[in-house]
Formats: sequence, C-alpha cells, structure tokens
Amino acid sequence: MRSAPAPDRSGPRASRLKVAVVGAGGIARGSHLPALQELAEEGEVEVVAAVDVDDDAVRRFCADGGIPHPYTDLQRMLDEQRPDLVTVCTPPTLHREQTVAALRAGAWVWCEKPPTPSLEEFDAIEAAEGAEGGPYAAIVFQHRFGSGARHVRELLAKGDVGRPLVAHCQTTWYRDTAYYSVPWRGRWATEGGGPAMGHGIHQMDLMLDILGPWSEVRAMAGRLVHDVETEDVSTALVRFESGAMATIVNSVLSPDEVSRIRIDCERATMELTHLYGYGNADWVVTPARDVPAELAASWQDFGTDVPSSHLAQLRELVASMRAGVRPRSSGADGRTSLELVSALYKSAFTDVTVRAGEIGPGDPYYTALHGGAPGWAPAEEASHG
Repeated sequence: MRSAPAPDRSGPRASRLKVAVVGAGGIARGSHLPALQELAEEGEVEVVAAVDVDDDAVRRFCADGGIPHPYTDLQRMLDEQRPDLVTVCTPPTLHREQTVAALRAGAWVWCEKPPTPSLEEFDAIEAAEGAEGGPYAAIVFQHRFGSGARHVRELLAKGDVGRPLVAHCQTTWYRDTAYYSVPWRGRWATEGGGPAMGHGIHQMDLMLDILGPWSEVRAMAGRLVHDVETEDVSTALVRFESGAMATIVNSVLSPDEVSRIRIDCERATMELTHLYGYGNADWVVTPARDVPAELAASWQDFGTDVPSSHLAQLRELVASMRAGVRPRSSGADGRTSLELVSALYKSAFTDVTVRAGEIGPGDPYYTALHGGAPGWAPAEEASHG
C-alpha cells in the first residue's frame, strides 16, 4: 500500500518531463546522463536534480552535467523538486528503499539492474506502484530494446522460422583478482550475487524476452578461482513452457570474453554475438536448407539499426509515461529474469529441479538468493537444519 496519494499528473504531457538522477557514480555518468541529455536536446525531458550521499561527488556530477540542483537527501529532493521520473543508479541493496520513496512521491522510476537482492524486495516495489496509469518502476534491461531483438521476436511471432527448439545463453566474461579486491564485490549483502546475478542477467533477460515463460531449471554453481562468498561460474538447463530447451553459462573466468544467444528453430538458427551491447550486424540468421531463397532473404532485413542501449529503452519508457501505460521491463515483466536467477541459485545450492512460481513467501530463496545454504550463505546466515 502506498503511504500517501501521488500528485495529480493526469492528462496530456506536452511539456518536458522533470527527471532526477539518484547516484552519481559511473553508470549514472556513463549511461544514464548521456541518454537523458539526448532526450533533453529533443525537448522530451529536463534533468532538474541529482542525489548522492557524497556531497562533493553530487556537486561535481551536477556541475559537469549542467544539472541545477544537487542533493544529499533523497526525500528532500522529492519534496522540493517533484520529479516525474527518477533514475536509480545506486547499488542493488538500496533499490527497494529508494524506488518505493520515489513511487510514493508520485514519480515513475527507472532502476538499474540487478533489480533487487531478492524477490521479496522486488514484490515490495511492485506493491508500491500506482494503480492504472502509474507511477510504475521499470528495470534497466536495455538489451531488449535493440532493433535486432525486435526483428527476431517478429520472426518468431509470424511463425516463418518455425517453433524455437534449442537455445544457448552465454555470458562468459573475465574478472581478475584486482576486480574482487574491491570490498563490496563478491558478497551477497552488497553485490547481490555472483555472475548469474550481476553479469549474466542481461543475456538471460533477453533470452526470456524472446522465448517467453520458462517452466523449470536445473543448475550447478562453483567457486573455481576467486575467494568470494558468491559463485564465480554457473551453468543451467532450462525448459520453457513452449517445450524449448536451453543451456546457460555465466562465468567471470573466461579470457576470451563474449556474450551470446543462439536460438535454433525449425527453419532457422538466429544467433547474437557481442560483448556489452549489439547492433543489427551482430545478429546472424541462418536458414535451413529447404527454405526458399526469397523467404530466407527477407529474414535478413533488420530495418533501421537501433543498437541496444540505455537511450533506446529510455525513449520507450518516456513514451509509456506520456501514454500512461505500464512500460516494458516493469512489474511481472521485469520480475521474470530475477525469478529465473533465484531459481538457478536454489537449484544449484539444493541439487533439485526448481519450477517456475515455486519460490514465494516462506521459501528461504524468496528473501535471499543464497537461501541460507551452508557453504554459500555468509556464516552467520547459514541454516543448520
């Protein structure tokens, strides 16, 4: 339940949307602010404020970005600036508190991934959203929003390439010991999880967005190199409601870094190979031998190239705000990849097959991704049963 009614922002939104940025770190500087500045130049938004607990950092951020109002107190900013949209660029342990505060102030939210450290916290955010018309909270899953992914979804929807049968989802990156020397990394309480949560969630989210609901997962996880609480590698087998089957690999141990999704359908294989973002040229559609040449050629037309990016998602989010409709990557749609990650951890740590929908209140994996599992949870949280 929301603690107070949102301000009345009904009716057409002909004016610029007022935006505030929470968190003045690297992701805010490198991804959020450039996307916001692009839309500001187009007359869509106006960045009115930024918030960070570090006063010097937020003042530098505002000075560099031409933002008029720096704050160190989120609630004060919300009360004084009344933003339409708040972008949350802080560590995942802060996402629930900050997102709920913004929603209760009547602002829509665009929150960085990983969404929250648990399904329980995600559900608390969804409970704080408005009724029909918003405000809503969307998660940054920008890989859904490239033109390549849209084209592949359209090919599947039309049925020309046939049913999806087999898929591979690969996030094999490399992180050295210096990366994990930063105290908050590799810890459940501060990073939220290992490569399944913090790195591979992007490719898994894109796979789910293309293939639809999953039904069951069987997984393994290991600490093969790094001295961390979380895993540094995981593998999983996933069955989808459609019957399609997929393999997933998430690793920070792989010197030859790549992000890859491959989907084998009845009449074509569709494959994406990139690292941190893609364009149309990173997709390859290979027809089966019996596909007519003219039809196969039509599958190669991806249209105007819209790279996967924060800007691509932000454009769609702003359009949803102006229309007063729930944006993609929010609510149940934004929850699906976090549920798969939670199930992956539960399967890996308990050696059981986990089915969609089974992790809810009362399940230890609903409140923490490590589930209190001995050998995985922090010592003070490990279960003794």
